Order: sequence, then C-alpha cells, then structure tokens
Amino acid sequence: MSTMNGTAVLVTGGSRGIGAATAVRLSREGADVAFTYTRDEARAEEVAARIAATGRKALPLRADAADAGDAAGAVEWAADALGRLDALVNNVGVGVLGPLESLSLAEVDRVLAVNVRAAFLASQAAAGRLPDGGRIITIGSCMTRRVPGPGGSLYTMSKSALTGLTKALARELGGRGITANLVHPGPIDTDMNPADGPYAEGQAAMTALGRFGTPEEVASVVAFLAGPEGRYVTGAEFSVDGGHAA
Repeated sequence: MSTMNGTAVLVTGGSRGIGAATAVRLSREGADVAFTYTRDEARAEEVAARIAATGRKALPLRADAADAGDAAGAVEWAADALGRLDALVNNVGVGVLGPLESLSLAEVDRVLAVNVRAAFLASQAAAGRLPDGGRIITIGSCMTRRVPGPGGSLYTMSKSALTGLTKALARELGGRGITANLVHPGPIDTDMNPADGPYAEGQAAMTALGRFGTPEEVASVVAFLAGPEGRYVTGAEFSVDGGHAA
C-alpha cells in the first residue's frame, strides 16, 4: 500500500547503493523523487527508470556535495522542479580510511565538506522549503557506535558530527512538526563495500547476525521515518547494522 502519495522527496547521492535503494523504495511508497549524483550519468538514468516504472516522477541532478553551492542548490532545485518538498534524505557521503598520520589536509577537507557541511547546508535549505510535518533523514554509520579497528578517525569523526546535527535540528524544527532522524547502517553490500570484498569476512563476523545487510534493508527504515507512521519519531538514531554495536 502506498503511504506517501502526493509527496516529494530529495535523496542526495541517489544513483547507487543505499541512496538508489532509498530513492526507489520511496517512489514505491508513492513519492516523486529527485536525487543527486556526481559522475555516473548512465547509472543515474537506470535509477530514474526504476523510479519511473513505479509510476512516479524521477528527477536526477548532477551535483557535487563538496561544493557548498551545489549542496544547498540541489534542495532549491528539487523543490522547484517537483513543486514542493516534503522530505530530505541526506545520504551522500565519502569514506576515507587510513592511518591518522597518512591523512592529508585535502582529504580532511573533502570528507568534512561532503559528510558534514553538505548535510548541514542541505538541511538548512530544506528547513525553508519543507512544510509543517516535513522530514529530514540523515545516513550515518555504525562506526559512530563501535570503531572496530584503527584507520577510521576521519570518517568516524565526520559521521559522529551528524548526531549533534540531527538532535539540534529536531529541537529547532520540532515546533513545526518537522522531524529529524539518523540511520546508522552497518556493513552493507554495495559497490563501495561488497559482501564478497577482501575485508568482508571480518566485517560480517563483527555483526551479531554474521552477514552483510542489503541497501533495501536500510531503505525500509528510511521509508518508515519518511512516512506517516514516523511522525512522532524525532531526534532519534536507528542502527541497521545486524548487531554490529551489540
């Protein structure tokens, strides 16, 4: 049953992985979906076709989350193109792992720009376009709950910042009925971190369920938070991590 008929959503980083699964799932719930991508136009068109197949509008936009203008501009574009904006999903992110002493200033700046600044700027722009009762959902990481080994300082710092952002947004926007929530995926089978990759066995072993999750399993939680049944949930964090933090 469609639960989001007549709504419009923006998913950042929606051309692959969790973002693509989320974009398609929300369209199946009845939402028109705009989504951003950085480089792979062919893959973005594939996702757009999957959304269109559900009978909903699909609007892909090339945008670089590291660019402050693009981060906020994508929200304005989506709201204008769709005629409204009911939910923002801050999904886009980059992962740079490595020994602390090996990380360059350029890497630090890019990770913080994409993982933190873009989420803030998009949320700031969305606050001006969302109606009362709108939704902001941000994708974090299981590494904010448990860092399994060395090399994750920069990435974990960037994703941990989203907890503070989410809780503050919930307080700041709650008077308008706008909710803000954070979803922490665990090891998820994507192009960036495949379940048959060189480090997959160790990652799966760190979960209570002993396996990788799927992008669709994360998307299902996002769909709940974006839909009508999630209207009383705000300032919360949800682990979709197979027990990684257990």
